[in-house]
Amino acid sequence: MARPLRIEFDGALYHVTSRGDRRENIFDDDDDRQYFLATLADVVKRCNWLCHAYCLMSNHYHLVVATPEGNLSHGMRHLNGVYTQASNRRHRRTGHVFQGRFKAILVDRDSYLLELARYVVLNPVRARMVEEAADWPWSSYGATAGEASCPPWLSTDWLLAQFGTGRDEAQRRYRAFVAEGVQRNLWSDLRQQIYLGDDSFVAKVQQNIRAQGDILNIPHVQRRNPALTLSELAAQFPDRNDVIVAAYSTGAYSYQEIARFFNIHPATIGRVVRQHMQQRKT
Repeated sequence: MARPLRIEFDGALYHVTSRGDRRENIFDDDDDRQYFLATLADVVKRCNWLCHAYCLMSNHYHLVVATPEGNLSHGMRHLNGVYTQASNRRHRRTGHVFQGRFKAILVDRDSYLLELARYVVLNPVRARMVEEAADWPWSSYGATAGEASCPPWLSTDWLLAQFGTGRDEAQRRYRAFVAEGVQRNLWSDLRQQIYLGDDSFVAKVQQNIRAQGDILNIPHVQRRNPALTLSELAAQFPDRNDVIVAAYSTGAYSYQEIARFFNIHPATIGRVVRQHMQQRKT
């Protein structure tokens, strides 16, 4: 599938992740984590970002950030670059700390910001590192839930406003909301590798991109109109293999996504697609 491009525009909201080189740890101790957060605070101020949530794991991190000035790549270069230099100096080593480019997913604020903020702070729970989100000190959960001091660079007002007008009541409801979300599969709604939103959101973003004249820089797969859902494709083709081929040909679905829909192994999807390609060659 095509390598996702950095789509940037004023007011965009992203889920950002960056992983350690060769999947190695990017944080060796709490001092590393403190320095990373200090660098993040500086980037938020420099770039006028809104950071709604974060979570520092062992070999990767998660951010939920809005960019009023459309400058995600600029800020991420500073964040990962400054941290890499400081980490190498401190631990007396050279080379990469992070594995290639960071990953950024465009998010529909109205439909997914709450779910995404919950997903991010629950990462240590899903990884079975802690029992509850409150037990992990290296995320935004404590500050948002009212269980830790809130740094000035963390934006909690929008999230809490979704739960009530009074801060105490909003924080109580936020804590309950997070506790209920451990099993939520957020990424089943991901489209074309880079959009977390419905068809209208994808179309709106693409229209915005065309208006800015950047459409030629976007991989072809991600310039297409939103693909039909797997259910819609299944209704069009009576044969399962035809549905598999049609779904994969859209470029919007991976082997894993199609396999989950049919409740079969991804290897079966690959075999069907390869057979179809071989038949076309003969």
